[in-house]
Amino acid sequence: MARAKKVDKIKELMWKPEQIRNMGIVAHIDHGKTTLSDNLLAGAGMISEELAGQQLYLDFDEQEQERGITINAANVSMVHEYEGEDYLINLIDTPGHVDFGGDVTRAMRAVDGVIVVVDAVEGVMPQTETVLRQALRENVKPVLFVNKVDRLIKELELTPQQMQEKLIKVITEVNKLIKSMRPDKYSEWKIEVSEGSVAFGSALYNWAVSVPAQKITGIGFKEVYEYLKEGKVKELAKKSPLYRVVLDMVIKHLPSPIEAQKERIKVIWKGDISSEVGQAMVKCDPKGPIALMITKIVVEPQAGEIAVGRLFSGTLKPGQELFIVDRKAKNRIQTVGLYMGPRRVEVNEIPAGNIVAVIGLRDAVAGSTCTNIEDFTPFESIKHYSEPVVTMAIEAKNPRDLPKLIEVLRKIAKEDPTLHITLNEETGEHLISGMGELHLEVKVERIRRDYNLEVITSPPIVVFRETVTSTSPVVEGKSPNKHNRFYIVVEPLPEKVLQLFKEGAVDMRMDKKERRRILQEAGLPGEEAAGAVEYYEGNLFCDVTKGIQYLNETMELILEGFREAMRAGPLAREPCMGLKVKLVDCKLHEDAVHRGPAQVIPAVRSAIFAAILQANPSLLEPYQKVFITVPQEMMGAVTREIQGRRGQVLEMKTEGDMVTIIAKAPVKEMFGFAGAIRGATSGKAIWSTEHAGFEIVPQNLVTDFVMEVRKRKGLKLEIPKPEDFVGL
Repeated sequence: MARAKKVDKIKELMWKPEQIRNMGIVAHIDHGKTTLSDNLLAGAGMISEELAGQQLYLDFDEQEQERGITINAANVSMVHEYEGEDYLINLIDTPGHVDFGGDVTRAMRAVDGVIVVVDAVEGVMPQTETVLRQALRENVKPVLFVNKVDRLIKELELTPQQMQEKLIKVITEVNKLIKSMRPDKYSEWKIEVSEGSVAFGSALYNWAVSVPAQKITGIGFKEVYEYLKEGKVKELAKKSPLYRVVLDMVIKHLPSPIEAQKERIKVIWKGDISSEVGQAMVKCDPKGPIALMITKIVVEPQAGEIAVGRLFSGTLKPGQELFIVDRKAKNRIQTVGLYMGPRRVEVNEIPAGNIVAVIGLRDAVAGSTCTNIEDFTPFESIKHYSEPVVTMAIEAKNPRDLPKLIEVLRKIAKEDPTLHITLNEETGEHLISGMGELHLEVKVERIRRDYNLEVITSPPIVVFRETVTSTSPVVEGKSPNKHNRFYIVVEPLPEKVLQLFKEGAVDMRMDKKERRRILQEAGLPGEEAAGAVEYYEGNLFCDVTKGIQYLNETMELILEGFREAMRAGPLAREPCMGLKVKLVDCKLHEDAVHRGPAQVIPAVRSAIFAAILQANPSLLEPYQKVFITVPQEMMGAVTREIQGRRGQVLEMKTEGDMVTIIAKAPVKEMFGFAGAIRGATSGKAIWSTEHAGFEIVPQNLVTDFVMEVRKRKGLKLEIPKPEDFVGL
């Protein structure tokens, strides 16, 4: 009966946006997010209080239970009473491991506020910084929960005075991050103990305290210290239960959809705010046009694909037909519902301001915009912070299963947009690329378990990027029929320009004059900034020609040639990055028949290849930043391990008898690092990594690496020359 009552309550509350809170939980790996979520659910009566903290209700994937980490962002809706009113809380628990950072980024689009969880002993860690940055970029307001406070007393045996100093340090660090990332919001988003936007406690032992809660329960730091010293943890949890303290903080300090959408729509949508749909979204209007942003695709064995997302305006009902804007497709909704952990509850309709689960949108992917009006500006695309850098080949053990493997890979790629799947046409093998070794291991394990498919995988390999380090001469590319000629120059793209595109500060959809101004400020000469016509995967194409006949009609084909060249460069057929390709002149045949795709695309591609080979070509390789905490006496073993992998130590911080080493190393050398570091430190190292961009391969290794890749791909074992592509 209790569950049916809860569902009725949720159905009633979802129509009162001022009483809804959409929030996420983010943190560094192992700081206790899922244990905290468990507690909140127990408080809301979803799971028994005895099991909270051990059950890890939201880690309902078998692998999550075995590995003890969160892999998928899980959604759950629950009801909490605050000052006599009921509130609906839609919660998303996100992963902390860097390999699953894509899930965090997507979850941030669906929520308005976030609880940042920090371990009292470890303090603010690299991944805490990354997830906080993801939240602030999306205009999501943070509050802080300092977890594992009991460890300060039990393990570190601190005095009350030392304990307070340690906690103040954590709060100061989080505030410092907010100030540096969002100076404009700092005054209203700064977290303060006195205001109640910080809570302290232990998710494992179900207790928490905050200044507002102390006024009600009478339990503050002094009392906590005494209770813990005397070992009366259960009593403490009864008097000051965690779920009440934390959810009260969420309701008081995190915005409702009505407040949040006033500010957030400007950040995540670049359409006209004064238009009908713009105003409907700002007001979170259930009667407005439908504006739904899909943040995740979940595949359930019985129900098939479920699109989960945030509804910013309008009301969803089964039977409605929606446009999937980015896919230019129409789909009909079959059912709408909400998530209660692994269970989905279907309802007749859901209004704006909620996180919804929809069946029937089979063309939608994570990041899709869905609506019921014709010309709708899509939401800003979700920007992932790191790129897939590790790849493995995967094939079905039994050739009969090949069609099934293709189908399964398609599903998995749809669920997780940070996973890239390509078919190597020369060798016929499928390649899956992900954020790291663990990311790929987990996905391969899923294919075996969930889809009963036996697969063979190659050892992981790293994907390089091809680039140039100087400017090429002008290279002429002739079409096969010799009637069209293209004159191309290739040179390095300034780092600053590349960053602007990566961060989304510039794109090809924005106003031309505005784009030209920003690119010029970043260091592109005026005519190139004005002539920028295409940005593709880290490379820019500029048309700096003057008044050439038929060029407009041919430009799309020229760009197709450019994209083809960028997808697989001349050195080792690896993707290109950091190139600026300039079209300086061209001669086109007046008859359209003679300048079709078969003439233009190969001519442009081969001219670009020949130009790259004359501009000091080189390779870029992905790097990782590595953070390792070990006892001081093991420091030497760790630095040797890093230096033996072409890594360099950037800094060292000592705290007590532990030392944290921050280093960077090429991903290529980091395979098997987990085992090696465990061996070198007898399992005492705590370590994590984050993506640190691409760096140029040392000159003395370029030829070896190119040969290694060419050999693996079955290409000729020699570096091509410009004359292989154009008759010089």
